[in-house]
Amino acid sequence: MEIDFPPYQLSSQLRGHEDDVRGICVCDNVGIATSSRDRTIRFWTLDQTNNRDYTMSKILLGHTSFVGPLAWVSPNEEFPEGVIVSGGMDTHVLVTSLGTGENVQTLKGHKLQVTGVTLDGSDIISSSVDCTLRRWRDGQQAEVWEAHKSAIQAVIKLPSGELVTGSSDTTLKLWKGRTCIHTFVGHSDTVRGLSVMPGLGVLSASHDGSIRLWALTGQTLMEMVGHTSIVYSVDVHTSGLIVSGSEDRFAKIWKDGVCVQSIEHPGCVWDAKFLENGDIVTACSDGVVRIWTICQDKIADSLALESYASLLSQYKCSRKSIGGLKLEELPGLEVLQIPGTSDGQTKVVREGDNGVAYAWNMIEHNWDKIGEVVDGPEDSMKRPVLGGTQYDYGYLEILGHSVFDVDIGDGEPMRKLPYNRSDNPYATADKWLLKENLPLSYHEQIVEFILQNSGQRDIALDSSFRDPFTGSSAYVPGEPSNKSAVSTKPSFKHVPKKGMLVFDVAQFDGILKKISEFNNTLLTDPEKSNLSLTEVDISRLVAIAKILKDTSHYHSSKFSDVDIALLLKLLKLWPLEMIFPVIDLLRMIVLHPDGATILLNHVYERNDILMELIQKATANPLPANILTSIRAVTNLFRNLSYYPWLQKHRGQILDAFSSFYSSSNKNVQVAYSTLILNYAVLLIEKKDQEGQSQVLSAALEIAEEENLEVDSKFRAMVAIGSLMLEGLVKRIALDFDVENIAKVAKAFKDTKIAEIGADIELITKQS
Repeated sequence: MEIDFPPYQLSSQLRGHEDDVRGICVCDNVGIATSSRDRTIRFWTLDQTNNRDYTMSKILLGHTSFVGPLAWVSPNEEFPEGVIVSGGMDTHVLVTSLGTGENVQTLKGHKLQVTGVTLDGSDIISSSVDCTLRRWRDGQQAEVWEAHKSAIQAVIKLPSGELVTGSSDTTLKLWKGRTCIHTFVGHSDTVRGLSVMPGLGVLSASHDGSIRLWALTGQTLMEMVGHTSIVYSVDVHTSGLIVSGSEDRFAKIWKDGVCVQSIEHPGCVWDAKFLENGDIVTACSDGVVRIWTICQDKIADSLALESYASLLSQYKCSRKSIGGLKLEELPGLEVLQIPGTSDGQTKVVREGDNGVAYAWNMIEHNWDKIGEVVDGPEDSMKRPVLGGTQYDYGYLEILGHSVFDVDIGDGEPMRKLPYNRSDNPYATADKWLLKENLPLSYHEQIVEFILQNSGQRDIALDSSFRDPFTGSSAYVPGEPSNKSAVSTKPSFKHVPKKGMLVFDVAQFDGILKKISEFNNTLLTDPEKSNLSLTEVDISRLVAIAKILKDTSHYHSSKFSDVDIALLLKLLKLWPLEMIFPVIDLLRMIVLHPDGATILLNHVYERNDILMELIQKATANPLPANILTSIRAVTNLFRNLSYYPWLQKHRGQILDAFSSFYSSSNKNVQVAYSTLILNYAVLLIEKKDQEGQSQVLSAALEIAEEENLEVDSKFRAMVAIGSLMLEGLVKRIALDFDVENIAKVAKAFKDTKIAEIGADIELITKQS
């Protein structure tokens, strides 16, 4: 379609945020407010001298985690410079005076992240991942109601007074007061952004990659398809133009349902808004706010335009990869003339336009070709998929058997090793070896291969960032936000730990077999036969396992409340020695989005079954119950919704399991240290000094124990290093002679223990 207006071009770039810019609020003609992962709101005012540049005039603080939705209250008698209303990951809604920068109201009530704020007269309406809408009046909660069964992602108010919500359940709902008067069905994935289309209806942006225009009757008037990934935001101008922002790095401009321009960014476009004059503001994951214009006198000078074009070019070049490796940086075949230093050592070399992996064969004294590293697509919607999961890197196609000394044989299917940079390489290696039925003795070789081929050989391991809205399948930044900044910080190998580790492999057939075996035992016992399962119950358990096996449909598969209630009934009534397979099933349930949500409802609305389970398992400890219950609690860290519960019960949980760190069962050791590591990550984020002190004490106890499993000791030491580096307990660690622990670790034969020891020693030397 021909563009019948000049294309939008860069006008100015607003720098100041230290992390992803997440939200934009156009504050009449007063200025622009932006929110960020850096926990701040920044206010920008137009430079009246050139009518193009903006100046950061205010930094508003108060949130303890990243800030998302914003709303503007125009100047009034009480607040002559206006008010900013904001929602955050910290579950709070803040009302902040723009004039004084003070938080005049802190509205507490939501249990989980606040995703939307809008104004209804003098009332504030907020939405949350906790599935509720709340009305706030004069600083107090006036109303609260469950608006969806899944997380609410956005809320807007129509000129006619009704509210519209968008949810992870894929629907929009139209509300008159607390009554839902219509449900809009059409999107196939989460509804993430909403905007009013004057005179016509409502615009919605979705994770399914589309934008829809709805009549208030629920009819789809128009569907706009053009983005290649999640669409996070949509906005409309009085001219009829529409702008959308997406994970695919483009802000797209639409006219009459057709995309007429795509504006490329060096990162995800979290939000895009029109100014009254028709200019566009975009919020990008590189931490920069940008203004785009069609007015010739406001377009940036040629030097700034060239600089931005160069930035885009460099960004795209840096992401051109072969299986996640930068092709331009791969060595040529000449490096294979240099002998390897250890059996199984790997190298990836450039052969034409391909990356090919080789491994050193110590016996033959030559480099054996493993296989080609397949291209890793740049676009998140086209990333390789294996087992229903998208991966950042292409697959390693193993063509021979010399590396692992396993007779795969000619004609056998090629083995595929999937890996995301956000994954833990040690866990990935173990899972892959088990899946492929290969000896666990190859663990270190696989880890070595993963680290080198994912470009992590010489940098600190950085675990997953997960967008709180969308989880692991959503946008994952490829580079730090302020990539151009030169870091003067020392380089660490394994700290700080950022993501959570979970136990996500299960033998479902074995679990069901054991439950059936125990059920038969109950049937033959006259005194306990009343506790046995019916045929309907057994078929329900089989159905639960089937859902959990099908990980590729976790985004759409559902459980009923009856499913979860059955498991909880067994945990409560079955004999203690028989509950461990049920706990194991519960461990996998909490990794399923819908299963985790239903279970959490039981925890909050009825008896706290999770604390009951922990108390039951540890009061009369049986090894199988201890192992499965620690793993189940550890898996709760995968879901942000459980963070408040985990923080609230931190002391009870750690006290209950504390005596099992030195268990003779090595799997229990690893499970407990993983729990400790996840708690360290959570409490660092929450800035909970008391909690950090307890976790540090537990981790030091593990680190000082001589005869523990290597992975258990390693995870405890990663917790120690992370708490010292980013937490509030470095002085406490030094008082407990952590320097000596680091010194001992550095002399360890195991490479990763020696490396984390060196990390901790380096931290102790920092001022």
